[in-house]
Amino acid sequence: MQVGYIYDEIYLLHDTGFGHPESSERLVAIEEVLEDLKDELVLLKPIAVSQELLEMVHPFFHIQKIKDGEPINSDTVNSIDSYQSAITAVGAGVVAIDAIKNSEIDRAFCAVRPPGHHCTEDMAMGFCLFNNIAITAKYAQKQGYEKVFIIDFDVHHGNGTQDIFYEDDTVFYFSSHQTMCFPGTGMEDEIGIGEGEGFTSNHLLMPESGDEMILDIYENELQPLIDEFEPDIILVSAGYDLHESDPLASLNVTTAGIEQIVTNILNCADVPFIFMLEGGYDVNALAKNVRMTIERMMR
Repeated sequence: MQVGYIYDEIYLLHDTGFGHPESSERLVAIEEVLEDLKDELVLLKPIAVSQELLEMVHPFFHIQKIKDGEPINSDTVNSIDSYQSAITAVGAGVVAIDAIKNSEIDRAFCAVRPPGHHCTEDMAMGFCLFNNIAITAKYAQKQGYEKVFIIDFDVHHGNGTQDIFYEDDTVFYFSSHQTMCFPGTGMEDEIGIGEGEGFTSNHLLMPESGDEMILDIYENELQPLIDEFEPDIILVSAGYDLHESDPLASLNVTTAGIEQIVTNILNCADVPFIFMLEGGYDVNALAKNVRMTIERMMR
C-alpha cells in the first residue's frame, strides 16, 4: 500500500503565541517520530492554493480577512504568516487528491496546521482559519470522486464541516465527539436538512468515556452507513485529542483504542483514504498516535 506523507515547514510559521496549545511543536514532534519511517513513504510537498480553490467553500470577504491578517480572537490566532500556512494546509489535500488520481499513492496522511474542521464558510474559529477537509472534499468531487464520506474522530465536533455540507446529499459527515465540550454542537438530532437530510450522523460520548464506548460506534454504527452511501473516497478529520492524556478534553481513549478506530475505518471500504490532521495537544501522544496511524495505513 503506497502511502503519501504531506508536510511542509511553512506550517511552523503559523505563530499562535506563547503557551497556545495549537503550537508548531505539534508538527515538530510528529516529524521527529517519523524520521526512520520516511523511506517507506511517498513524501509529497503541498502547494499554496489559489483564491479560486478557497472560494469553493469560503466567500471572498472571509478569505480577505485572513489574508489581511485581521485578528480573530485569543484562541484563533491570525499571525503575519498564518495566511501562507493556511493556504498551504489546504494545498496538502489538493496534492493528496491529485496523487491518488494519478495512481502515485493509494492513501495519504496530511500533517498540517492550522487545523480546519471548526471553520464555517464565513467564520474562523476553534484554531481554524480555512476548512481544509471541506475544500479537499469539493476538490475531490471536481476530480471525479462524486460521493465523499467524511469521518471526524476529533474529540471536538467539526461544526464547520457539518455546516458546509448540511444540505448536501453528495457528502456524508460522520462524527464522534465528547458532549458538553467546545463548540457545543453535534447533537444526535442534527442529521441534515433538505436534500442533505440523513447525510449527517453525530455520535456523542460522555466525559470519561473510554475505548469500549467509542469502539462501539466504530464497530457498529459506521459500517452500515458507508455500505448504504457507497462513497468514492473517504476523508478523515484525524484529531488525536480524544486520547486520555490530552489537556483539552476529558475522554479516556487509549492509543490501542485509537489504533482500533483507525483499523476499523481503513477496513470499511475499498476506496482511497486521506487523513487530515486536526487536534491533539499532548505532543508526545500526538506524535505516537500519528505514527501508529501511518503504520496502519501502510498495511
